[in-house]
Amino acid sequence: MDATSSYDKISLLRLAFKGLDDRELQDMAALTEIRTYPPGHVLCHEGAYEEVFYIVADGNAEITKKMIEGEEDRLLRVARRGDMVGEMALIQNAPRAATVRTLTECTVLEMEKRDFETILSRSPHMAMDIIRITLDRIRANDQTMIEELQKSNKVLRQLDRNKMEFIQVAAHELRTPLTVLNGYANVLRAMSGNETNAAMEEVVQGILKGTERIHEVVNLMLDVSRIGTETLKIAVVPVPLKRIIDDLIHNFEKAASERKIRIYAQHAEGVPIINGDPGLIQKALYQLIINAIKYSPDGSMILVTTRPVRMNDGAPGVEVAVRDRGIGIDAEHLELIFEKFYQVGSVDLHSSGKTSYKGGGPGLGLAIVKGVARAHGGKTWAESAGHDEVNFTGSTFYLQLPVDPPKPNSEK
Repeated sequence: MDATSSYDKISLLRLAFKGLDDRELQDMAALTEIRTYPPGHVLCHEGAYEEVFYIVADGNAEITKKMIEGEEDRLLRVARRGDMVGEMALIQNAPRAATVRTLTECTVLEMEKRDFETILSRSPHMAMDIIRITLDRIRANDQTMIEELQKSNKVLRQLDRNKMEFIQVAAHELRTPLTVLNGYANVLRAMSGNETNAAMEEVVQGILKGTERIHEVVNLMLDVSRIGTETLKIAVVPVPLKRIIDDLIHNFEKAASERKIRIYAQHAEGVPIINGDPGLIQKALYQLIINAIKYSPDGSMILVTTRPVRMNDGAPGVEVAVRDRGIGIDAEHLELIFEKFYQVGSVDLHSSGKTSYKGGGPGLGLAIVKGVARAHGGKTWAESAGHDEVNFTGSTFYLQLPVDPPKPNSEK
């Protein structure tokens, strides 16, 4: 750091502040120091409480901000001769919002916080200039961020399309070898003598069970690719919602009893008949119940309820709630779990099995629930007190569907 005394402070201050008169400029100049820093010197540290305000006299300094943890800092702008840096943190008594680092040898005019506050209190012109400059910067930064978000969203949309195309291709490619494998397994079972060969029968059963599980995952992939499209057309017929729920609970009895989990249904009075696609709604309810089984400890209880509700637009609808006493979900995951392939926790802890405890899965089930809700003009969400594998506070998943789904644009 080198002291520099032979610099025209008045000219620099006049460049930075357009509205100050000569007396105000002289008062301000008397409270400042000129210093020169080498390239790479940090004038302001993001997140730090610091006491100095700067005006660049010569050289350039970059202003950067950390947007995402683990990624490189984002360049906001380059400060040049006459630019102020660090003033907003002093005005707000807040930590630095960004890092300022010299790119070249840089001469700056420095003022301590106490002197800066004194000048501000004396000069409304200076305060107005700082407000104007700050608003201009905010506007420019906002425009830059909007443009970057637009670019990022475009990339994300393309990635999502690529992901959906991969799901479709992978699912169709897997179907053929699965069919062949399943066929040969059945041939082995039918071969004479295998009825008395317990070892061979066990091998065949293992192959068939494995192919059945893969087939279920393939069908799940095809479902999510179909439901994920904006052009999904749904059948609109009366949906026996109570019967679908009761049948699903009955179908899960064996798997649930193996883990001593009890599943109950409670249907409120006045639940209306809804119109929609029974097959899709059945898939969504299946995913909600199997999700509750997976994340509930052995010996717990799951409650499925239905009740009449009013949708956001005031239209009549039905709400299905699936309540479990499982491990729960932290608030940060409550919306993300409905996105395709999203997994809570490490995939290293993933275990196979359709209804095994914390069995995980490909991360497509709740995406199907979301797609079905959207296709019917409804909504889905989850509530939980947080992840807790000691007290098991549990979670509740909601699916709201209108009595009458919205008509396609072509039918309006």
